[in-house]
Amino acid sequence: MVIKNVNLETVCGITSKIPDNPFDEIAFAGKSNVGKSSLINALMNRRSLARTSSQPGKTQTINFYNVNGCMYLVDLPGYGYAGAGVEIKAKWGQMIEHYLHTSKRLRAVFLLIDIRHEPSENDRMMYDWITAKGYEPIIIATKADKLRRSQEAVHVRMIREALSMAPQTAVIPFSSVTRQGREAIWEEIELLCGFSGAAPQESTDDRPAAAAPGPQENAGESRKPRWKKTGRPVAKKTAKKRRNGKR
Repeated sequence: MVIKNVNLETVCGITSKIPDNPFDEIAFAGKSNVGKSSLINALMNRRSLARTSSQPGKTQTINFYNVNGCMYLVDLPGYGYAGAGVEIKAKWGQMIEHYLHTSKRLRAVFLLIDIRHEPSENDRMMYDWITAKGYEPIIIATKADKLRRSQEAVHVRMIREALSMAPQTAVIPFSSVTRQGREAIWEEIELLCGFSGAAPQESTDDRPAAAAPGPQENAGESRKPRWKKTGRPVAKKTAKKRRNGKR
């Protein structure tokens, strides 16, 4: 997939109705200031598509980014922001839960964890909550540029143990600075959404292209969402395809 056109199509607040989108959705969850906005900007080859801030709790809405008119990346509100009141935190949680229950086109949830630190209690609660809702989350270990490459395996193992993860669950070290892990994330997204093209190519132009390619006809309408617990988790099927030399 070559990124031709990206736009922030829908912004949902606490009282907003979740849109009934026509294309597949990939959601990103994580605690405040873990790097969700930076991740989305890196995936889209844009510098400021998603607003980044050093202040935690910046994303307080569910943001739907339309990619090439054929899929959506969904930025969920960050959790665990100490500056938010109890009532606001509860409403954010209800908003996320409502989205996960309501969306008809959600294919997977990527959970972002800071690779430098052991997952927090909020991280563990979110991971357990997502799996309890019938999802098979894929972990993105952010801020990998803050570690030496020789330290990555140790920290990935620390995340796996802290979350009591299933062996087949994917963990992808990622850096918005070096773009490490970007192609691996796109490979997962393409498999989840049924795209057969290569990972999005780098663009030297920070502006969206004037035209977008047409949508994939009837994409995913008759397909059963692959995040459902069918006894064959997404990560396991992905690994099998790779062992067989398929992309």
